[in-house]
Amino acid sequence: MAKANYSHAEYLRKQREYRALTNNASTVKYERTKKGKLMRTYRNMQSRVEGILKKKAHLYAGLPILPRDDFYRWAMASNAFHNLYDGWVASDYQCGESPSVDRIDAAEGYIIGNMRWLTHRENSRLTRSRKIQPAAEFPLLSDAA
Repeated sequence: MAKANYSHAEYLRKQREYRALTNNASTVKYERTKKGKLMRTYRNMQSRVEGILKKKAHLYAGLPILPRDDFYRWAMASNAFHNLYDGWVASDYQCGESPSVDRIDAAEGYIIGNMRWLTHRENSRLTRSRKIQPAAEFPLLSDAA
């Protein structure tokens, strides 16, 4: 959808209408690329620490987050990210197989040295286990192989 001579608000309205009409096909396609996956992941991290996601704001609000370009460089240099991404693609984009950033120490933010790549399933399992007992007692699924 090319930007015509619309006001910004009108452009955004038309963009929302177009996305609704196409069921977000272009967005979904882009977010399944490596670059798109990283963009969505970073935006989700950013929303958490900026308090935009109200449901769990008490867990993330105010925590530090590395700059976007540093995150992209960190991710693209990570063999774990590439391996998990390839597995996600091979699974036909199953949510549980999606690459996910885990904060090793939940009290710290999204900073180098406190992040690692897991599958979404592993990260969810780890989050639940931390509520019950220390995470060290629960091996990661990728460690079991």
